Amino acid sequence: MTQGPETPDPNQQPEGSAPPPPPYEQPAQPTPPPYGQPQGGYAPPAGGFAAPNPAAPYGVHPVTGVPYSDKTKLVAGLLQILIPLGIGRFYIGDTKTGVWQLVVTILTCGIGALWPFIDGIMILATDSKDAQGRPLRTS
Repeated sequence: MTQGPETPDPNQQPEGSAPPPPPYEQPAQPTPPPYGQPQGGYAPPAGGFAAPNPAAPYGVHPVTGVPYSDKTKLVAGLLQILIPLGIGRFYIGDTKTGVWQLVVTILTCGIGALWPFIDGIMILATDSKDAQGRPLRTS
């Protein structure tokens, strides 16, 4: 019996030739983190919020960086308007002005109550400060 033409073995390389290059492999892709996990090098603080600053428990003014007062602008203004005896000034710690408003209102038989009334509107309309010079909170 005669043999027919042989087919070359693909695993066998001819003599004198270079080996074929290895097949192209894609680099392994990192698996994405599970949903809700941070990507990259950023990791938020525990709880999702920054740690509170003990020197500014109510936050800081965004422009000046001065910590907010523990008193609110709305309460101080309404106390001045509704009870025009300087009560709003006592509330924010400005006792000197509060005493003057009280004395003027009593000595003028109530006509001097116009001063605390207008002062209450000014507290609500402007960036007022407490006795320590910290800006009043808006809410």
